[in-house]
Amino acid sequence: MRPARSADQGQEASLVAVTARSNRSKADQDPAQWLPPAADAHCRYPAEWVATKLRWSLTADELELAALHELARHCPPQNVPYEPASQAAPPSRPEDARSRRRASPV
Repeated sequence: MRPARSADQGQEASLVAVTARSNRSKADQDPAQWLPPAADAHCRYPAEWVATKLRWSLTADELELAALHELARHCPPQNVPYEPASQAAPPSRPEDARSRRRASPV
């Protein structure tokens, strides 16, 4: 069973509609290894990544932290709002599984 955070529908920025090609290129890579192809998302994406990490109390390795710090150097200051998530898995419905296949967690 996948953790609830793998398809977090309780946070608007956690799931972003992307093309299948973009979703495949990202796979399970963090911001040290992958950034969205659109340059105008290079500031929003790391902020949303950090919010998700905070929301789920997840850790980051040294390379990931270094990449996030480097990205932040080139972005305007911003707050990273988040709400701690419940660790309970949301109820699953078949129609949700179909729509999640094309969503990329941020």
